[in-house]
Amino acid sequence: MDTHRAPWRCTGLQWQDGRPVLGAVRGALRHERVVEAGTAVSWQVRGPRLCSGPWLSGEPERRPCPHRAEIEPAGGAVLCAPCQTVDSGLALARDQVLDDGRTYLLYLAWFGGDLLKVGLTGEHRGRARLLEQGAPVFTFVARGPLPAVRRAELTVSGAGLARERFGARAKAAQWWHLPAAAERAATVAGARTAVLAVLAGHPVETFADGPVVDQVALFGLTAGPPAAYREVVALADGATVSGTLRPPIGRRLFLDPPDGGEPLLLDAVRLTGWGLAAAPPGPCSGVELREHRRPPAPDVQHALF
Repeated sequence: MDTHRAPWRCTGLQWQDGRPVLGAVRGALRHERVVEAGTAVSWQVRGPRLCSGPWLSGEPERRPCPHRAEIEPAGGAVLCAPCQTVDSGLALARDQVLDDGRTYLLYLAWFGGDLLKVGLTGEHRGRARLLEQGAPVFTFVARGPLPAVRRAELTVSGAGLARERFGARAKAAQWWHLPAAAERAATVAGARTAVLAVLAGHPVETFADGPVVDQVALFGLTAGPPAAYREVVALADGATVSGTLRPPIGRRLFLDPPDGGEPLLLDAVRLTGWGLAAAPPGPCSGVELREHRRPPAPDVQHALF
């Protein structure tokens, strides 16, 4: 391995045309690789971890960070503070964009249990946002200009029918408890009926009978996640991660390590901004791990008295 050559710097995982793609840059060069189940990977992380640069409205690629700023090695943010202020995606999420002339879709995404999320996405993106969120089941319920769809989103969340955000850990905890496909579809269809009732009179086009899309098999969750796994919660300069990929769940990657141990779960966001170089396959090192185990099934035995 050439230790003097600049490594590829990870720009994160995006879903394009229904496929998960991991991106990287080295100077002016760009590289994209489809993340396919069964592929063996082995990476060495090289610092410093740098800001990935903002998405600017109308541009197909991230704009390189003009400051070449370093970001927190173990943090979840991939942008420095100045780039966060101009990033168009963050501005939309923070409700700082009044209207951009595009058409938006209002969606319901169900992550299991009572985790029902309402959100919006640009119509031009199709279902990419739902793939990147790792939503097991979703449906589109309305479309229209940004101001109208945003008001509809606030109406749904304000009525307590769905929430606008859930943490990644809460979503992952539900992977072990996803019911059968028919129950999943019925849950989302029922939620849509309730949502459409509160949206009556809103200036949006609604979809009473749009498809309920199930992505459980695509994410490799038909039989649930591994009964035990180790989540990578922090990376450091010089860390190594090796394993054979399972189907990505949104931006989260399960890897079966070469030593046959418990699978690793790595959020590709944690790779973003780091230099990545090829490493010999071997045990994971230089990372902070958190153990996860399938909880015991609830005791459903009825009391005798």
